[in-house]
Amino acid sequence: MSAYTCPNGHASTEGDFCDTCGSPIEGAAPAAVVTTAAPAAAEPAAPAGDCPQCRAPRGPGRFCEDCGYDYTTGRVPQLGTPTPAAPAGEWTATVFADPDYFADNDIEGVEFPAGAPRRTVRLAPPQVRIGRHSSSKGTTPEIDLAQAPADPGASHNHALLTFSVDGTWLVSDLGSTNGTYLNEEARPLDPGQTRALKDGDRVHVGAWTTITLHAP
Repeated sequence: MSAYTCPNGHASTEGDFCDTCGSPIEGAAPAAVVTTAAPAAAEPAAPAGDCPQCRAPRGPGRFCEDCGYDYTTGRVPQLGTPTPAAPAGEWTATVFADPDYFADNDIEGVEFPAGAPRRTVRLAPPQVRIGRHSSSKGTTPEIDLAQAPADPGASHNHALLTFSVDGTWLVSDLGSTNGTYLNEEARPLDPGQTRALKDGDRVHVGAWTTITLHAP
C-alpha cells in the first residue's frame, strides 16, 4: 500500500486526509519506500590446505602441481593471453636425453634411453609448460616429456617458461618432485623461484632431459 505525506510530515495510508492529524493532503506525493537488497551469497571457500582453483591437495611449492595455480598472486598461468610482441625471429629449444645429466643423477632402477632422437620445439609466448601430459590430471604441457622416450623423473607440471617484456624467457620450478636445474649449478631452483635465461642456457629436468634454449 502506498504511503502519503501530509503537510505536517506524517505518513498516511489515506490520500485525502492524514490518518494521524486529519490535515488535508490534496495530491501530496506518496512517501518514498526504501527497500534493502538481500546480500549475495558468498562462494564456499576451499578447504584449508587445498588449491582454491581445482581443490587438489596443496603441495610444498608456490604453484599447484595439478593446475599451476600461483598461491602467491592468486592467478593461474593462461595460454593465449595478450603478450608483448616477440622480436624478429623466435626462440626455440632443443629437447634431448642427456647422458651427462643422467650420470649426475644416478637414479636407481632407471635405464638411459640410448639412441633417443633430439627434437626442436618452438617457444610460443606467453608461456610454455614443461611436464608430462595426463588425461586424468588434465595436464597438456607444450614440452611433453611423456613422449617417447618418456622421462619417468619429470612431474606432470614440472616447470614453466614465461616470455618477459624485454624479449627474453624466464624459467620457474612448479614444485616438481625431482627439481629443475640450470646449466651446471649443483642446487636446483627453489619451488616458485624464477631465473632469467639467455641464448645457450640449459634447463635440466627429470631423470635425463636437457632443454637448451636458442635465441632468434
